[in-house]
Order: sequence, then structure tokens, then C-alpha cells
Amino acid sequence: MFIAAAIVSVLLALMLTFSAFGKLTKNPMQVESMTAVNFPVDKMWLLAIAELAGAAGLVVGLFWWPIGVAAAVGVVAYFLGAVVMHLRANDKNIAPAGVLMLAAAAAAVLAPLAA
Repeated sequence: MFIAAAIVSVLLALMLTFSAFGKLTKNPMQVESMTAVNFPVDKMWLLAIAELAGAAGLVVGLFWWPIGVAAAVGVVAYFLGAVVMHLRANDKNIAPAGVLMLAAAAAAVLAPLAA
């Protein structure tokens, strides 16, 4: 079970890191997405910090599972917020956030099972 937890956690951490990099460098696609959901572009760095914290927590969680569960639950909450923001803005492009939310939920379930 540890291998499954490690794969999910590391892949999710990589995706979070990539997303954070896009926010920190103001990638045009990310800026467009933030504008679509009425999120202030000058505050994108806050989302990037949250993503980097989640990524770090997922990796540390491979060695101490309670941190991994806490990080994964935080990432679930983060992407639940993203889905809600998209829906409130009548933006139906919720698949990326939904998939990452499900991956984080899987990481939360797998972490204690891998211990």
C-alpha cells in the first residue's frame, strides 16, 4: 500500500508545484482562469504558497503519515474552494480542480493505510 500512497502523493505534489510555479510566474492561462473566477491576480501568490505547502506536506507525509493526511485534507479543501469559485462565476471548467481534489482525497485515504 505504501507504493500506491507514494505514487499518488508524489504525483499530486508535482502537479501542485507546477501549478504554483504558473501562479508565481503569472502564466497567461492561470491569469485567465483567475480572471474568469474573479480572483485578484495580484493575490495569486497566496494560492501558490498554499499549493507549495500542500506539496511539501504530501512528501513529508510519506515519512510521517499524520502530516500527509493533514496536507491531503488541506488540498481537498483548497480544490473544493476552486470548484465553488468556478461554479459561482458560471465557469463550467471544473474538471482540473475536481480531478486534483479526488487525487488529494485518495492521498488522504492511502496515507494511513500505508503506515
